[in-house]
Amino acid sequence: MSQLRTILWLRWRLTRNQWTRSGKLNALVTMVVAVVLVLAGAAGGIAGLLVGALAMPKVSPAVMLLVWDLLIGLFLLFWLAGIAAEMQRSEAIDISRILHMPISLRGIFFVNYLASYVTLSIITFLPGLMGLSIGLAWGDSRIMSGLLPLVFSFLFMVTAWTYYLRGWLVMLMKNPLRYRALVGGATVAFILLTQLPGLFLEAVHEDDSPRRKRETTAETADERGMPSAVLLVHKVAPPLWVAYGAMSLSQGNAWPAALGTAGACGLGALGLGCAYRSTRRFYEGRAGGAKSKRKAREAAAAAVTGPTFLERTLPVVPEDAGALALASFRSLMRATEVKMALAINLIWLLIFGMSLLSRSDPPPRSVRAFIATGAAVAPFVGMMQIMFNQFGFDRAGFRTLVLSAVPRSRILLGKNLALLPFALVTGSIILLVAAIALQIPPVVFAAACLQLLTAFLLLSMLGNLVSSLVPHWVAPGSLKRTKAPAMKRFLMLLCHALAPAALAPVFLPALAGQLFSAAHWLPAGPTNLVFSAIELFIVVIFYRLSLPTLGDLLLHREKQILDVVTQEVE
Repeated sequence: MSQLRTILWLRWRLTRNQWTRSGKLNALVTMVVAVVLVLAGAAGGIAGLLVGALAMPKVSPAVMLLVWDLLIGLFLLFWLAGIAAEMQRSEAIDISRILHMPISLRGIFFVNYLASYVTLSIITFLPGLMGLSIGLAWGDSRIMSGLLPLVFSFLFMVTAWTYYLRGWLVMLMKNPLRYRALVGGATVAFILLTQLPGLFLEAVHEDDSPRRKRETTAETADERGMPSAVLLVHKVAPPLWVAYGAMSLSQGNAWPAALGTAGACGLGALGLGCAYRSTRRFYEGRAGGAKSKRKAREAAAAAVTGPTFLERTLPVVPEDAGALALASFRSLMRATEVKMALAINLIWLLIFGMSLLSRSDPPPRSVRAFIATGAAVAPFVGMMQIMFNQFGFDRAGFRTLVLSAVPRSRILLGKNLALLPFALVTGSIILLVAAIALQIPPVVFAAACLQLLTAFLLLSMLGNLVSSLVPHWVAPGSLKRTKAPAMKRFLMLLCHALAPAALAPVFLPALAGQLFSAAHWLPAGPTNLVFSAIELFIVVIFYRLSLPTLGDLLLHREKQILDVVTQEVE
């Protein structure tokens, strides 16, 4: 207990120091947000208590099942959305920094696990779930009090396995090759999970014929008026045990809720034990093994001799700028935090690609040009935080740029060229999917390709400016930003808010095509293509003119940037 009190005091001291360094305004805003969240949770608890005591006791078992399914589904949706942010956030107590102290690893692990409960989804949903459970026990019967331990055991199961998953992902992030496969697999799994309810409803959807309805009612529905497939899924799937237990308790049967509580507690204990064992193996140096070393030796032996990637040259580009572009591109390909930022482009591609391909009829011709332009702009949603903080991911490597004799304008050019392949590959795939799904004409597709380059140059100019004015340090292997003062946070938020305004000119060619077509001057497609080419030519000129000025700004600010991007904070 003395060690536990020391760890808790250390956590409070670190939090207090972070608030102090962030400034009084930032600390005040954080406290106000915390108070608002607590009040929102309390309001949800009171509302759940009143609804459970006054409205829910008279509903049918099917409505009881549906209500709890909706609540648990919303909670899991918010929880899944917060998993990415939880992975990007460091532990409450960094175990690697206090391993030399005579402190129990189990105690630190316990504190870090309890800190994982302080999330927006739990603060928002847990009081409402507790209030509804207590209200049902108060307004219906005492047997409904068995719902409260079922809710807590479900929460314990979800948090335990999420904590294990988070630690497992952090370990895999140490290996860039494994992380590439992890990002793709996790994204695909998340999309499949979001599509499972629709697939299930489609599978159990009844036929329209009256005969089939009678057969379905007689064969697959039980005495509660629900299909047997629905009840079977609720018995098998652990996330649905709460709803099934609530329905059974409302009918006077306490066994499903008791079994669900025991099963959720067992699964939660298993997940927490796996998390502790994996954490212990990781800090004892037993997470790798001889298998990875053997693969590394085989890969090194199988490597062919010849010019390396960094020894290549880029045509037309100055040699120093080309070398920096290749080095930055290789660094971006290996950086875990960059892959985390770019993963949102894959999510865009899967979500909107599936939605576009599922459309039965294409949109009107007047809208297709704007959709194609939007598809050309979509890749920069995930790239924006990289383009606006080009030197924050260099960290100590930024000293090489400061000490080099390369003109600062060519440093900016090399940094921009390193991001160009990511924009071209992702944008081309999204445009191809949109062109196939929406039957976009070739002329409009060609105009959208030019608009993709235009959007990249516009954001590159804005990113060169923001990267020099508002740099910030990013923790390795995550997207955790520096605890910056309130004014700097406001400037970063303002810069991201101005990004859509910077991309607004990209839509002008599509608008010009529609106006010219409405005036019966020229067809919309060729007009869009011609104006896109003219706009790209003008933006290229402005981009070249901006490089010397922004290079001088970088030269003037490089010492301040070096202090920011190389200073690790708590």
